[in-house]
Amino acid sequence: MNDVKPRRLGDSDLRVSRLCLGGNVFGWTADEPTSFRVLDDYVAGGGTFVDTADGYSAWAPGHRGGESETVIGRWLADRGRPGGLVVATKVSEHPEFRGLSAANVHAAADASRKRLGVDAIDLYYAHFDDAATPLQESARAFSELVDAGKIRHIGLSNYTPDRIRAWLDICADRGLHAPVGVQPHYSLLERGAEDGLVPLARERGLALLPYHGLARGFLTGKYRPGGPAVDSPRAGRASAFLEDGRALRVLTALDTVAERLGVAQGAVALAWLADRPAVASVLASARDPEQLADLLAVGSLVLDEESTALLTEASAA
Repeated sequence: MNDVKPRRLGDSDLRVSRLCLGGNVFGWTADEPTSFRVLDDYVAGGGTFVDTADGYSAWAPGHRGGESETVIGRWLADRGRPGGLVVATKVSEHPEFRGLSAANVHAAADASRKRLGVDAIDLYYAHFDDAATPLQESARAFSELVDAGKIRHIGLSNYTPDRIRAWLDICADRGLHAPVGVQPHYSLLERGAEDGLVPLARERGLALLPYHGLARGFLTGKYRPGGPAVDSPRAGRASAFLEDGRALRVLTALDTVAERLGVAQGAVALAWLADRPAVASVLASARDPEQLADLLAVGSLVLDEESTALLTEASAA
């Protein structure tokens, strides 16, 4: 990825690589030494954008949340922070910091900064909408964190277009710092974002930063009808796509393009997504350096019109 210029994230001063490294596996399916190697290889390959959340990996037995942030923080302390590296994290799902009340947002941000070992979080997301807390309260709390120098920019994750618009309008009416990016579920197999979110992002100058771009691993091509079982925590959900005719059409199209270009299927799937309107960077995780190696091509892979059209048509509902 070294020869590709980072992209601007919305109207912020952040510049990010086309491939964003997801940190959900760090401290979970990737132990600390392996996580360090993945992070090293990602940066060596030109990556400049690491994403995590305070709730990672509270779902795992014996985990309390914050494991991923802690691993990333130790890596930053051990290696020294690479120039231009953007670090994003999220609030609302840590067992001790649930929801988006003002008090919780402030306390969670301090806890995340401590685990990461940073003075300021580059991009701080509201991870999930909190219907129990007024949007005005959450929007003001995030804006106060910017004013305090504890975060640089604000993001929203898993919000509907109507709620995003409402948050933006509150910020405009009250002179608050507004979100610059939105993280939606978006892939060749999940294109619902194109109906309302993409037009909103283009209208308001928001960067889209999709997650699940590989459809839980299905779009890497390792799941095949009649193929061997895959050892992965996501295997059950990924394998469900084998019963979906559209998913199998997409897999065939990915095979065609990947073979023609000489790259992995997963890289093709993410490259298609990276070039969709309003998308600044696409999120993918890797639990070992071998998985990451197949994805690094995303940083410089620009699909030709024929390949893009083939994938777009195959993935149409």
